[in-house]
Amino acid sequence: MKSNFILAALTAMGLGAAAPAMAAEYVAKIGHLESTQQSRHVFLEKVGDLVAERTGGEVTFQIFPQGQLGDQRQMNEGVQLGTLEATVAPAAFLGGFNPMVSILDIPYLIPEDADAAAELRDGPFGQALLDSFSDKGMIAIDLWPNGKKQFTSNDPIDTLADFKGQKFRVMDSSILIEQFNALGASAIALPFGELYTSLQTGVVDGEENPLDTIKAMKFYEVQKNLVVSDHGAMEDVILFNPTFWNSLPEKDQTIIKDAFAEVIPELTAHKAAAVEAALETIKESGTNVRVADEAERAELRDVMFGPASDAYVKKTGDAGQALLDTYQQAYDALK
Repeated sequence: MKSNFILAALTAMGLGAAAPAMAAEYVAKIGHLESTQQSRHVFLEKVGDLVAERTGGEVTFQIFPQGQLGDQRQMNEGVQLGTLEATVAPAAFLGGFNPMVSILDIPYLIPEDADAAAELRDGPFGQALLDSFSDKGMIAIDLWPNGKKQFTSNDPIDTLADFKGQKFRVMDSSILIEQFNALGASAIALPFGELYTSLQTGVVDGEENPLDTIKAMKFYEVQKNLVVSDHGAMEDVILFNPTFWNSLPEKDQTIIKDAFAEVIPELTAHKAAAVEAALETIKESGTNVRVADEAERAELRDVMFGPASDAYVKKTGDAGQALLDTYQQAYDALK
């Protein structure tokens, strides 16, 4: 990372946002990767406003978007070292720090119904997942939903049989690799920056990403088919440095936790609007867009969930199996 990088960046930027008229007793620098127009940043600012108001200015957030404080690995390390008070990180970028969080890579783990998903996050499974960060030099206080992944390909993907023999790009995850193996497809781990060219030249046939990412990166320009499958949950984890967090009065910790939880419905609606706009752009481009119905999604889950879960347990051992068992009990209770 290293810590000097973040310290230098903070110095160069004058510690980010302008200081309030009266100095706060607790100032949390929070770094993340998204732009200022995206949901994560918009609602981090809203949480910051709520926290400042409800603590009477005792706690303030200084928010640094777009990787201003480094890439996600650097920000994670900054939180561990205490050179950064907090980060809001995609779970997909945290598996190297905490393999337990890779459970979120399992397809169709999070229910599509918003209320059921919230109950899962807020219940024993969500708390166990947050607790798994406690021995990693981080305190995880909540999960934020950040959309779902969809399938695209230059070859037809109208049925499960169509996936057979196709090559899909994935992040370097054994769980995602098994997800595609279960479909009879092959998965190739490629850097994100190489994906557009790889799709264009046929190195891979397809990929999986949220619709707003597919739009922003213009993947639809080099993909003929898209299926809205909602198969992969994109969850953010809100992480604080333990020393900073434990220095806060308990009342302020409660205010911060409540504020992050309170904005989730608005955050979800904001993200949904961005996704809908992205879908319209993709449709207008001439890409063949199909929405998988409930029966198809159930069939996809039946095929992919077991092999992906097995890969997760192989990676995480008894602790992973225990978390998966906690999930299954919570999921079954939703029915």
